[in-house]
Amino acid sequence: MTGLSTILIVVGLFLAGGVYSFSKQQMPKGVIVLLTIASVMCIVAGVLRIQGIWE
Repeated sequence: MTGLSTILIVVGLFLAGGVYSFSKQQMPKGVIVLLTIASVMCIVAGVLRIQGIWE
């Protein structure tokens, strides 16, 4: 199941880059918060799948 885990982590890192970019562009705080939550959820889900905790 490492393929899906890798995709989740890559998407999470992509979203984290979006958070950084949007914060530098002074985008609305709501957008930044939603992207941050989505980024963390993707990265955590990918790590949990790699560890075998979440199938």
